[in-house]
Amino acid sequence: MKKEILIGFLVAVFATICGFYLYVELFSKFSFDETLKIIKEQNLFGKVLGLAAIPNLFVFFIFLKKKQDYRARGVLMATILTVIIMLIMKFL
Repeated sequence: MKKEILIGFLVAVFATICGFYLYVELFSKFSFDETLKIIKEQNLFGKVLGLAAIPNLFVFFIFLKKKQDYRARGVLMATILTVIIMLIMKFL
C-alpha cells in the first residue's frame, strides 16, 4: 500500500516537472535560463508551478480509471504539497 502511494507521488512530481519544462519551453519567447530569471525576478514561480501541476489531473484520472486508487492518492498528496508550496511562495 505505501509503495503504491509512493509510486503515485513520484509520478505526480515527475509530471509537474515535465509540465514546468513544457510550459517554459512552449510559452516563452526567451531561452530557458532567461525565462527562469524572469520568473524569479517577477516572483511568478508560484503561478507557473500551479500551471505546471495541470498534468497531475490527467495522471490522477488515469490511475482512477485503472482502479489504482492508492497511486491516485499519491498523486493527490503531491498536488496538495504543490499547493502548499505555492501558498508559501505567495506570502514570502
